[in-house]
Amino acid sequence: MFKHILVPTDGSPASRPALLSAIALARSCGARITALHVVPEFHVLSHDTEMLEATRATYQEESMENGKKVLDFVCGQAREAGVECGTFLTRSDHPHEKILETAEANGCDLIAMGTHSKFGLRGVLLGSETHKVLVHSPLPVLVFRAA
Repeated sequence: MFKHILVPTDGSPASRPALLSAIALARSCGARITALHVVPEFHVLSHDTEMLEATRATYQEESMENGKKVLDFVCGQAREAGVECGTFLTRSDHPHEKILETAEANGCDLIAMGTHSKFGLRGVLLGSETHKVLVHSPLPVLVFRAA
């Protein structure tokens, strides 16, 4: 079945059920996972209050540190389930592109992700990253619907 599953996560509470389901799937088929977290670039004008209050250097440092915490959480959950886990942390304003690039570069045979992110209505209006991955992925994409 699947041997290497890419699990993109934004670290939000809404993404947690998909993450845990992807780990359970990996465990059931003896696959390993690669967890991916994509940090947005710094922008002077932004809807993100953390960017508005920070300098570029502060934002970059703090956002990467937060990304490491998100990935550490994923690895901890995978370890508890007995699933081998690698991580990849990158920066981009186009997460779907990084998801597809990472899947290809790491030889993943499935992308497993949730339907919702921390961007809420903005994601719906601009087109969700999940939808963009579904449209452009040459690999199978398993989408876990949030409850």
